[in-house]
Amino acid sequence: MRQRLTIVLTIVVILVVLVILNMVTYVKEQRVNDSEWTANRSTYHSGPTGTRALYDFLSESGHKVIRWREATAKLLGDSGRNVTTLVVIGRTQLPFTHDEADSLRAWVRRGGHLVLIDRQPDSSLLPKSGSWTVVTNELDLPPIDLDPTDQKQMTENVVALHPVQTTLLTENVGSVMPSRFSARIKLNAQKPLPPVRRTDHRSADTELEDDDTEHGASPAPVVHVADRDGALLVDYSYGLGRITLLADPYIVANNGLNLKDNLQLAINTITSVNGLVAFDEFHQGRGVTQNEFASYFAGTPVLAIAAQIAAIILLLLWTASRRFGRPLPLVQVDRRSSLEFVASMSELQERSRAFDLAVENIYSRTRRVLARYAGVDYNSSRSDIASRVAMRSSVDAHSLETLMRQCEETINGAPTTWRQAIDMVRRLRAVERALGLRMRSRDVRQAAERI
Repeated sequence: MRQRLTIVLTIVVILVVLVILNMVTYVKEQRVNDSEWTANRSTYHSGPTGTRALYDFLSESGHKVIRWREATAKLLGDSGRNVTTLVVIGRTQLPFTHDEADSLRAWVRRGGHLVLIDRQPDSSLLPKSGSWTVVTNELDLPPIDLDPTDQKQMTENVVALHPVQTTLLTENVGSVMPSRFSARIKLNAQKPLPPVRRTDHRSADTELEDDDTEHGASPAPVVHVADRDGALLVDYSYGLGRITLLADPYIVANNGLNLKDNLQLAINTITSVNGLVAFDEFHQGRGVTQNEFASYFAGTPVLAIAAQIAAIILLLLWTASRRFGRPLPLVQVDRRSSLEFVASMSELQERSRAFDLAVENIYSRTRRVLARYAGVDYNSSRSDIASRVAMRSSVDAHSLETLMRQCEETINGAPTTWRQAIDMVRRLRAVERALGLRMRSRDVRQAAERI
C-alpha cells in the first residue's frame, strides 16, 4: 500500500510541476486589433470588420442562412444541392485556387447565385458577361492608424449614394452610405465576335459566351447603385445563374451596417433569390478540416498539458511490470507479536493437556532467578537454594522447598490437573513478587496503578 501511495504522490507532483511550468512559460497571444488592412469578414467575427451582425439578423428574421465550411467543389455535389446563393465577403484568409474558381463558376452556370462583396474581388470569380468585362477601381487606401470603429473616419467626406433605378435589389432603399475606401465598378464593352461553331476543344466559359450570343441573350450587367465615379452595385447573368458584385464590404460589416439603408440593401442583395443562403467560411479559415476541439483551446496551454499527461500515462503503461535493476529478495518481516506467540503456545498446551510443559517453562526461569538470588549454582539442591533464600528474606524455607519439589515432580511426569498447575504457577509468581525478582514492565505498571 505504501508503494502505491508513493507512486500516486509522485505522479501528482509531476503533474503539478508540469502545470506550473506551462503556466509560467505560457505567453498569451497579443490580440490583433481590427483594421481595414487585416479585416476579418467572417460571420463568426463580432468585431467592427466582421459580419456576425448581418448573419444573426438574417437568421433571426426567418431567412434560411448557413455557414458554408466545406470546399467549393462540394457545391456541385449532394451537400450543395439546396444552396441557391453563396456569399463571399472581403479578402478571404485563404485565396481561391484555380480548381476552386472553376468549380464555383460551374456551380453558377448551373443556376447558382454568387454574391461577391469586395473592393478588389478575385478576377477568376468575375468571368466576362458576353462582351462585357467587370473590373473594380479603389478610390482610396485606408491609412495604417485608421480606427474602423470610428464611423466619422470611415465615412469622412463621403456623400450617400442613391439607386439609379428601381430594381429588386434597390427595393425600399433610399440611400446607402459606403466608406471612403469603397471601390467603383467599371463595365467595359467589347465588340462581340460572330459565333462560330468549332470542332476543336474550347473552354466551357468560351462555349457559354457563344451560346448566349447565338440565342440573342443580353448578358449586359445591370447597374443598381452608382455615382459619377462608377457603379457600387451591379449584377449580371452567367449561364443559368447570376453574379452580383457589391464594391464595399463596409456596407455589410458590423461597423457600417446601421448607416442609412445599408442593412436593407444587404438584405435585398443576399436574399434576392429564394432558397438557402450560404456564407463562405471555408476560405475564411473556418473549414471543417480544422479540429473544433483544438481550435477552441488554441492559444492556451491546455493542449500542451493534455499531451504531457497522455505521455506520462503511456510511459506508465509501458513501464508496468518492467524491472529497472537486478532482482532483490523481498524483505521478510515477522508480523507476529509476542502475545500471538504466547496465545498460540497456551492453546496448544491446553488442547494437548501438557500441564507439565507449562509448569516447566515457568519453573525453569523461577529456579534460575532464585539461584541467582541465593548466590548458588543453578544445579544446587532445592533444599540448599530454599535455605539460602530464607536466610536473605522472610520467605519460609520449608514452604519454598515443598513448592520446588512439587514443580519438579510434575515436570518429571507426576499426574496433575490444570487447577494444580495453575496453583503452582500462582505460588511461584507470589515468591517472585515477595523477593522482587524479575518483575516485568507490565507487573511494574500494574503495581503502580494499584498504588
